[in-house]
Amino acid sequence: PDEEPETFSILSEDSSNSDGDVAPAVVYTPINGWVPDDTKPLYGLPGAVAPTGFFDPLGFAQKGISLADVKRNREAEVMHGRVAMLASVGYLAGEAVGGNGPLGVVGPANDQLQQVPLPAFILLTVAIAAAELKRATIGWIEPDFDKWLQTLWQLRDNYYPGDVGFDPLGFKPTDPVKFADIQTRELQNGRLAMLGVAGMCAQELVNHRTIFETFEFYQKVYSGGNPYAECVGDSLIC
Repeated sequence: PDEEPETFSILSEDSSNSDGDVAPAVVYTPINGWVPDDTKPLYGLPGAVAPTGFFDPLGFAQKGISLADVKRNREAEVMHGRVAMLASVGYLAGEAVGGNGPLGVVGPANDQLQQVPLPAFILLTVAIAAAELKRATIGWIEPDFDKWLQTLWQLRDNYYPGDVGFDPLGFKPTDPVKFADIQTRELQNGRLAMLGVAGMCAQELVNHRTIFETFEFYQKVYSGGNPYAECVGDSLIC
C-alpha cells in the first residue's frame, strides 16, 4: 500500500496568544515535494536561477503576500509560459506552411487567425474552453457566493500550480529535487517564450512582414543590398 505523505507543521513567531497558549499550527502536506515555507522567497517554489537569483522587481512575491496569491500568480506564469511556447512554434510553423496548409491562411501570423474558416474557428474555441474548464475543475475551488471573498479565485490547497495531471510522455519525475529542476526549466523556457512571442507580435505589427521575410529583409540590409528594390511604387512594405 502507498505510504501516507509526510506532513509538516510550521509555527510562526507570533503563533502564541496573549495567554501564552500556542495557536494551532499550520500543517502543509507536500505537493510534488514542495512544502510552503514563508521564510523563503515565493514560499520556496522553484524558478530562481543564476545570475539574477530571486528576481521580483515589481514585488509580486514580496514579504507579506499570501500563499494563495503566490500560488495564483505562479499558476498564471506557468500557463502563460506554456501558451507562449506553443505560440512561438505556431508563429514559425504557420508562416512556413503558408497557403499550403489545410486552412489556407497566408501572411504574417498576426493576420492568420481572422482568415481561419468559421467551422475551424468554432472547433478551436470549443477546444480552448474545454481545456480551461477542465483546468478550473482540477485546480480551483468552486465559488461559494455566501463566502465570496474566501472562495473566489482560490486554488485548492492540494493543487500544485500548473500540475493539471497532463503528462502523456511521462516527463514528470517523482523525485522532488528532479521535479523542482524540471519545473525551473519549464519556467525559464516559458519566460523566454513570452518575451519572444511579444517581440514577434510587435515586429509584425510594425513592418507587416512574416518572421522569415524580416530575416531576409535584414540579410539584404547587412549585405549592402536594397531591401526595397522589389517594392511597388512608394510602398515601404512589400
